[in-house]
Amino acid sequence: MTLTTFDDLGLSKNIVATLTTLGFTTPTPIQEKGIPVVLGGRDLIGLAQTGTGKTAAFGLPMIEMLLKDEKRPDNRTTRALILAPTRELVNQIGDNLRSYLRRLPLKINQVVGGASIGKQQLQLEKGTDILVATPGRLLDLIARNAISLRAVRYLVLDEADQMLDLGFIHDLRKISKMVPPKRQTLLFSATMPASIADLAASFLTDPLKVAVSPPGKAADKVEQHVHFVAGQNAKTEMLKKILNDNPDGRSIVFLRTKHGAEKLMKHLDATGYSVASIHGNKSQGQRERALKGFRDGEIKTLIATDVAARGIDIPAVSHVFNYDLPEVPDAYVHRIGRTARAGRDGIAIAFCGPDEGRLLRDVEKLMGIDIPVASGEPPANLARPARPQRRAGGGGGGNNRNHQGGPGRGKSEGGAKADGRPAKSGHRKGGNGGGQNRSANGGQGRPGNGSGQGRPARSGTAGGRRREA
Repeated sequence: MTLTTFDDLGLSKNIVATLTTLGFTTPTPIQEKGIPVVLGGRDLIGLAQTGTGKTAAFGLPMIEMLLKDEKRPDNRTTRALILAPTRELVNQIGDNLRSYLRRLPLKINQVVGGASIGKQQLQLEKGTDILVATPGRLLDLIARNAISLRAVRYLVLDEADQMLDLGFIHDLRKISKMVPPKRQTLLFSATMPASIADLAASFLTDPLKVAVSPPGKAADKVEQHVHFVAGQNAKTEMLKKILNDNPDGRSIVFLRTKHGAEKLMKHLDATGYSVASIHGNKSQGQRERALKGFRDGEIKTLIATDVAARGIDIPAVSHVFNYDLPEVPDAYVHRIGRTARAGRDGIAIAFCGPDEGRLLRDVEKLMGIDIPVASGEPPANLARPARPQRRAGGGGGGNNRNHQGGPGRGKSEGGAKADGRPAKSGHRKGGNGGGQNRSANGGQGRPGNGSGQGRPARSGTAGGRRREA
């Protein structure tokens, strides 16, 4: 029988009642497949793209089992440990789990770099049921004897591929030696490269693999286009034109470098756009304020690097721009996964400069598609391999898509209105924020997912020094 409600998944009445109060009645595929496995005590590898409800897939059954155990944590210990690669993602997971714990007698704490370690020590003094942490800050607290992992019964590695990309492998191996061998381990990842298979082999025991979206596959409702441009200035002008033509949209613009992201943000801000940036040079407070403004609709365009955007989970994102194509093609899939969430349509637009043909070719090879050309001429050195025609994004539809290049591989003017004039931009300062704010939950009827975007991997980083965003 097909499992269609949370009652069918074996969750207690108290948890189901809380979910109903939150407006969640129908599990997502990763929740439907994963929750019974976790409740059954098996180790789990969950392969799913961002925005699929992974946080609830591991969080709900973990809460269920902690409640049944009824044991209270000892001082400076935790019964469940969740590791995530960035501060934003840790905070988002914590917020999601806290919403499920309404009126339930469990304690949750989250610890990240950039916050007072002294305050975190005090919070952990009496122990906690669930600890959500970045690997680096967790090891700092362990070194101060603020927390022991001897009582961990449930270990979760969320966004495992991104933790390896950011060089956390050595930290993870240190942590694995500190948790009891008799534990249940859950690993979630959007992709399954050989490095993740190796990590799973060392952390998990006889795991069951659950996959709901094959690696390299974009969300069905993401409509993709590429503009071939002459250089960075042309990218900026094309970006402004598309923003002007979509005044009610909410956009994330990805760049490869912190310097580039800040430079673009300052230019857009100076020319009147409602914009903010998040990257590694921003303080934790600055990043949180930018995300809150974007989530609340006060900011219409968010300029981001991959690492900083890893924790973004905002269903109302209408457009994702690959201003710079990523160096590693998996990052493209992560980026465009920021749109078309919670049943909405979304648009992913890539700008390809003269020196980015190889990067585009690698993305198309990973995804098995030719991304439709919206404007410009492909460079002569871009040899696209012949393959069966397949649409870039399965959904389509939706309103206000003036920039599109049309179906197939044809070209269009990429952003001009019919009369050639850009529309007045709601992206400019003072414009109204569009979209409905369901930031922590994944949409009507489905618990949310604390996923975000990842930084592109670079050769050798999996074994290198950790980098905390």
